[in-house]
Parts: sequence; structure tokens; C-alpha cells
Amino acid sequence: MAQQIRDVMTKDVTTVPPDARLSDVARIMRDEDIGSVPVAKGSELLGMVTDRDIVIRAVADGDGIEQRTAGDVMTAGVQCCREDQNVGDVLKDMGDQQIRRLPVVDAEQRLVGIVSIGDLSREAKPQQVGKSLEDISKPTGH
Repeated sequence: MAQQIRDVMTKDVTTVPPDARLSDVARIMRDEDIGSVPVAKGSELLGMVTDRDIVIRAVADGDGIEQRTAGDVMTAGVQCCREDQNVGDVLKDMGDQQIRRLPVVDAEQRLVGIVSIGDLSREAKPQQVGKSLEDISKPTGH
């Protein structure tokens, strides 16, 4: 039987509430050496804030990150995967969608973890990882 996402995901995920100041979110990213943080209310996933979101949606506009919140710049309606999905299927989806990390939800849509391309690369076939990474890295035409 193929390995499921629950077997490879990071279970202890740091989240922030939508009213978290961006300066606090940036410190979490720095301290934990991560590039994105799920925005959640309890176990309900509301969106994701990436380091790029902070730069593009706050800093580049001249807004101070002390005045802005995670809810102001987060991407809502983010793509997720389920904890019971097959590693190979999720890896393919990540390549197709050009996504390097995904929040993981359970059957009730509660946030239970996060999975990255690196997590999956340890479990999938090398050629499958190569294909997905190639797809993720393709220019998007901007």
C-alpha cells in the first residue's frame, strides 16, 4: 500500500490568528526558518501568509508591518490536501499547481499538518519527484 500524507507530514504546525501583526508573523518565519504560516482560528484553516505576501502586499505598498495583520495579506482559499491521500498523488498535484508546501486537513477540514515537497521527496520515486520539481519550477508567464 502506498504511503499516505499523514505518514510524512509535519504535525506540529505553527499557526497565527488573522489578527496577528505581520511583524510577529515575520519573526515566526525567521525563528522557525519557514517561508509560510497558516492562518487559522483554532483548527479552522483560513489561509496562508508567505514571506512573499508580506513583501508584495505590505512592504512594497509602503505600509508598515506593525499596522498590518495576517488577515490583511493572507491568501484565502488555499489549496490543501487530505491526510489520507497518497504521497504520489499529492506530489503530482503539487507539480501541476506549482506549489511547494500544502496545509493538510482531516475529513472534517480541520488543519492537522503541513507537507512540503521535501517531505514527499523522501517517500516518492526519484523520477516522480524530479517531474514534480520541474513542474513547480516552471516560469508562470508573469
